[in-house]
Amino acid sequence: MNNFELKNRDLDVLWHPCTQMKDHENLPLIPIKKAHGVYLEDFDGNTYIDAISSWWVNIFGHTNAYINQKIKEQLDTLEHVILAGFTHEQVVRLSERLVKISPIGLEKCFYADNGSSAVEVALKMSFHAHKNDAKNKNLFVSLTNSYHGETIGALSVGDVELYKDTYKPLLIHSIQTPVPKDMSLESAQEAAIKFEELCKNRADEISAIILEPLVQGAGYMHMYHKEFLVLVRQICDKYDIHMIADEVMVGFGRCGEMFACQSADVTPDFLVLSKGLTGGYLPLSVVLTTNEIYAKFYCDYGEYKAFLHSHSYTGNALACAAANATLDLFERDNVIEKNRVMAKYMGERLLKFKELTNVASIKQTGMICAVELKGYTPQERIGLKVYQYGLDNGVLLRPLGHVVYFMPPYIITKDECDRMIETAYEAIKRLS
Repeated sequence: MNNFELKNRDLDVLWHPCTQMKDHENLPLIPIKKAHGVYLEDFDGNTYIDAISSWWVNIFGHTNAYINQKIKEQLDTLEHVILAGFTHEQVVRLSERLVKISPIGLEKCFYADNGSSAVEVALKMSFHAHKNDAKNKNLFVSLTNSYHGETIGALSVGDVELYKDTYKPLLIHSIQTPVPKDMSLESAQEAAIKFEELCKNRADEISAIILEPLVQGAGYMHMYHKEFLVLVRQICDKYDIHMIADEVMVGFGRCGEMFACQSADVTPDFLVLSKGLTGGYLPLSVVLTTNEIYAKFYCDYGEYKAFLHSHSYTGNALACAAANATLDLFERDNVIEKNRVMAKYMGERLLKFKELTNVASIKQTGMICAVELKGYTPQERIGLKVYQYGLDNGVLLRPLGHVVYFMPPYIITKDECDRMIETAYEAIKRLS
């Protein structure tokens, strides 16, 4: 087997996500044979540093020996069981641990399969909780430039123009409030004022605000000050509006704390988690919420207050085993502190991009670094050029339009980090 053979077989039968398939008439599709640590290896023996953690999920490296071991152990015991009326040790243990390490006050876990599905759970749970209090609050607020997934409900509360234009007839109604324009305290305060003005007029309609704390991932890695989270929490409390924190991307140590909300000492009403939850191994997501929300659904059968949502693979035992192994690594290896050290190193290496005339700005929040380019039109597809240069030089970079970003697995070494950043630097330099 080689790259050419598998690529042709793939193109005969597969339709890939987030891809204009016609691009693959010229853009090489890379078949991966195996992976280890931060490296992917194709069928021709070429290796690539996974600088984006395979869409932000793989936090402890590929084929991690410890996570592998724990999944194999679980495979011989229980692969899956219905979670309605049944339970198992892995999901109970995982839930206990998530409650312990999440922001204070989050006491109950509801599982789904992926980030978008978990967002849907949080939206429905928020609306239904208000409904059980005899309040008809069916409007959701999100931030401008936001992204929360691509199922219909999750897409509805996002602010991606292309998606909204294409699927508008299918979407539920939502409104946007301005995201802080930059990482300054002043911008956070200005955006909070705008949100409160909205609440003053429409609080009786608004069920919840959903936001990505600190960093808007698919929104070109836009970053803002943590004070905005503090102010939003205060406004939500004042106007009886739920706060949904979508930490699908920023959770599990990516932003300097275990969860991004903890950097602002804020507890949301709903905390949405996925991606790094299983170390990038298996699909799993969870919504954590409060006992107060939980109590609104607790009733005798026939009162029609019970929450109406289910997935066949809810709380899958293999995925929960991977998640428990992932949390073991956080506890065993002092990951958060090590991440802070690596983040500092990445930030220092990032400074050299300021030398380039086609760089508009550099940004960083923890283990997320971004380089924004300037002077290009969308038609030039400069991100695609950076992507191709990266592949040619052994690094998987997948820019978001004009923004080149780095979100490597936490186990990356300084030498590997140097190579990753130097490759991106040369790609951008060649563009200028």
